[in-house]
Amino acid sequence: MSPERVAADQTSTFPRFLDLAYPSIERGDGVWLHTTGGEKILDACSGGAMVSSLGNGASEIVEAGAKQAERMAYFYMDHFTNEPMEQLADRLIGLAPQMARVRFASSGSEVNEAALRLARQYHVDRGEADRWQVISPAQAYHGSTMATMALTGRRQTIQEPYSAYLSPHLHIPPSTWRFDPSGQAALDELDERIKEAGANSVAAFFCEPISAAALPGYSPPDRFWYGLAERREKHGFLICFDEVVTGMGRVGTWFAFQQLPIEPDVVTVGKGLGAGYAPISAVMCKQHVYDAIAAGSRAFDLGHTWDGAPQSCAVGLAVVDVLESQRWVERVRDRGPRLRDELESALKGNPMVHDVRGRGFLLGVELVDPRDGKSFLPDELQVGLRVEDHAIEHGLLVGSTHSTADGYAGDEILIAPAFTSTDQELAMMIERFTETMAHMTSKIEKKLGGAAASRQ
Repeated sequence: MSPERVAADQTSTFPRFLDLAYPSIERGDGVWLHTTGGEKILDACSGGAMVSSLGNGASEIVEAGAKQAERMAYFYMDHFTNEPMEQLADRLIGLAPQMARVRFASSGSEVNEAALRLARQYHVDRGEADRWQVISPAQAYHGSTMATMALTGRRQTIQEPYSAYLSPHLHIPPSTWRFDPSGQAALDELDERIKEAGANSVAAFFCEPISAAALPGYSPPDRFWYGLAERREKHGFLICFDEVVTGMGRVGTWFAFQQLPIEPDVVTVGKGLGAGYAPISAVMCKQHVYDAIAAGSRAFDLGHTWDGAPQSCAVGLAVVDVLESQRWVERVRDRGPRLRDELESALKGNPMVHDVRGRGFLLGVELVDPRDGKSFLPDELQVGLRVEDHAIEHGLLVGSTHSTADGYAGDEILIAPAFTSTDQELAMMIERFTETMAHMTSKIEKKLGGAAASRQ
């Protein structure tokens, strides 16, 4: 019989945090996770990493993967193509007709790194080999490979102790209410970074159109996007959008860029493409990016072992079929605004909540010091993580982020339920989270000496 919790000294695996005893999940049923100890946890974060957008137990997707495995599970794409890969590429271009070509991989980190290589090769094949520098928002998170860790400006919380291995890319601060509500300051910073790098050395601007793990539910003001498009036209760099989280309907359209006044040259997609039933991701590019390579080196090499594997692509096809046939993206589009309003209403009056933001089923709750309602919470308290831990004890899975030490964002809570969540389950998520926040706010206020009690 499996233990209810597994600590570092009880396992042969290498756990993420060695001081935690992890609950053991036995099975999943829709948006419910069942532990070996008999507990039921309501999943408000799509498996914890915003992956399981269709919940657990989607029989059509399971059957598609099994059927393909019986025919042909794997071969390396250097030697062959296959029908599921060709069909899935066509489907993705149909959903994002602004794009022209697709390359598959297994994870978000892989395709974000592939996007970097694609941007670099684009410029080299056009005769601009000096272009390599990337500029990105400082609060960003784009993956855990050495190349993708270099895209963040969060040196203390993400890059160390690996900074010796990372490319020295440049960063701008986010256009949040705290630092830059109009977006102009970020554009001014972008101009400074372009000047610092030298315009002829900038290969790409890399960002999430709507942030997820790093600053949940946040998107810069339209002024920033218009200004970014102007600078692309002037300086000739590419714009790469990381839609590993937001792609495949998470924000109420197939891709988040379809809601913005700008189109990327390169876009990546991941988590929702496999919906937790297979590891699959993709990088897509516009025609002019493909044309540069077709007229130049005529090769985009250096892939990964599972790129375009038949079984993974068959699962991706089934995911797209389910999303389309059952109109789940439309469900997120229609239900998302009301979900945000309901969450905001439930948390109203909590002195530790400054803002509830987001689009579709990607929501962020920004936490602040209850003593003044705007400052970052003390870094050493790790309030976001404490909220996440208490929520699990209360039978609810949410996410958290904590980058206060780097100065770009404070403690944030991420809520990103499966598209298949019923109205009753969504209401239960809000109820449990509201109770968690009330409990934790009371504890933090006491920890801070009760000073929040006198706040007007």
